[in-house]
Amino acid sequence: MDRVLRAADRWQQRHRWLAFGIAAWKKFGDDQAGNLAALIAYYAFASIFPLLLVFVTVLDIVLSGNPELRNRLLDSALAGFPVIGDQLKHNVHALGGSGLALAVGLIFAFAGALGFAAAAQNALNSAWEVPFSRRPSFPWSLLRSIGLTLVVGIGQIVTVTLSGIAGGTGHVISGAASHIAAVAVALVLNIAVFWVGFRLATAREIPARDLRLGALIAGTAWQVLQLAGGYLFAHQLARSSSLYGTFGIVLGLLAWLFLEAQLTLYAVEINVTAVRRLWPRSLFPPPLTEQDLAAYRLYAQVEQRRQGQEVDVKETEPPETDPPGR
Repeated sequence: MDRVLRAADRWQQRHRWLAFGIAAWKKFGDDQAGNLAALIAYYAFASIFPLLLVFVTVLDIVLSGNPELRNRLLDSALAGFPVIGDQLKHNVHALGGSGLALAVGLIFAFAGALGFAAAAQNALNSAWEVPFSRRPSFPWSLLRSIGLTLVVGIGQIVTVTLSGIAGGTGHVISGAASHIAAVAVALVLNIAVFWVGFRLATAREIPARDLRLGALIAGTAWQVLQLAGGYLFAHQLARSSSLYGTFGIVLGLLAWLFLEAQLTLYAVEINVTAVRRLWPRSLFPPPLTEQDLAAYRLYAQVEQRRQGQEVDVKETEPPETDPPGR
């Protein structure tokens, strides 16, 4: 079995397309990016409901005389949550009372959004292996979080609305041109939002040009999710409301946010693997490839906590024979 596994390992290293995919997948695991995605999804979830409460309240105030337009805008905003969008619409209501309730909703929404932005900064800097000593510190990290919140928030409202328009006009034959145009514009805006968002969430030492591939992949993946998400989640979550009641909305929303966060981090890991040329990697070392050693050096250098400190990796020779009792 060892011989078969090592032969398969050597084979994948000789095939560029397979070696690159395995290297990106391995780096995703090495960085524990699944845990980072879960943290991003948690903070995104924490900000969703206060944000929706504020959004519905503002619509009720501004469009009190035009309920039809109010419903169209709300449907477009909720189009980013397939299957559970209708459930959210019927369970999220406007804040009553004076402007104090609206102010409280804004505070909670902004606090959750800042937590999301801070988690995103940590995830992207971890994926790019930026040492802790060279990551933005307070107050620059807070300013980046505020900028990231504004860029992602406004950008997603626009792109989700365009995707909702595309989904609503797609069944009309005469509207095929407007459907294609809406999808194309939404895709371009999605990629631009991710590029700017990645720039704000990643330390300055990573050039903006190195972030383009990740933005392209993430923007395209999100656009596909917005258009086809209903098909992906219909069978798993369509009956969640009847089975779990209101808790079904929580499960569906968390699953959706976690999927989006994971896809985004996969896009980032592919980007890092390509820019740093971290392939081929060995699946069953030893021996280690040069790219394995380069990756391990990057992992170690992340732990540099202050300037002037050096962290390196030294490879020791493996034993010539297997230890007794294997």
